[in-house]
Amino acid sequence: MPQVLSVQVGSARRVRMGERSILTAYGKQPVPGAVPVMPLGLLGDEQADLSIHGGLEKAVYAYPSEHYAWWQDARRQAGLGGIDDSLPHGSLGENLTLEGLLETGVWAGDVLKFPGCELRVTLPREPCYKFNAAMGFNRASRLMAQTGFCGFYLAVQTPGTLRAGDAFDVIPGRRGVGIAALFAARLSRHLR
Repeated sequence: MPQVLSVQVGSARRVRMGERSILTAYGKQPVPGAVPVMPLGLLGDEQADLSIHGGLEKAVYAYPSEHYAWWQDARRQAGLGGIDDSLPHGSLGENLTLEGLLETGVWAGDVLKFPGCELRVTLPREPCYKFNAAMGFNRASRLMAQTGFCGFYLAVQTPGTLRAGDAFDVIPGRRGVGIAALFAARLSRHLR
């Protein structure tokens, strides 16, 4: 049964990206205990650009923990390894770090039924230039597009609470389009 390994929230803040300062909510931090889940997301969480992230259809961002080792290796290959090359949960900007549910196993419309709330799968996450800054190297967005390691957005179907360690069921929706296929279709124009 899939489960939540970690729940993260973060505030929008300014960071340096080369010569400029950008507003980002990457680098979300783990929250202990139960976190309230409301129609627009987790209590205490912010998004820097509401034209791209957030809102009812993108209230919560989930990411498979299974991809973390791959990203750590990609960062090492980009010359970012060192004494502390760890990549803590939340580093990819996700609110939920999940175990046991990949993009290839979830469809738009599926419902993740947690003990304290229900979240509906809506869309894959599309990489942007801020992902490059968060990962520390310029090819990160392109690698996300090539691998399909994008994670997915969730709408809040039934508000309530979430906590690290929650196991959940995937209740199939109408299974019209999978997240992996939707991601590939949306990003095919960027890889040409």
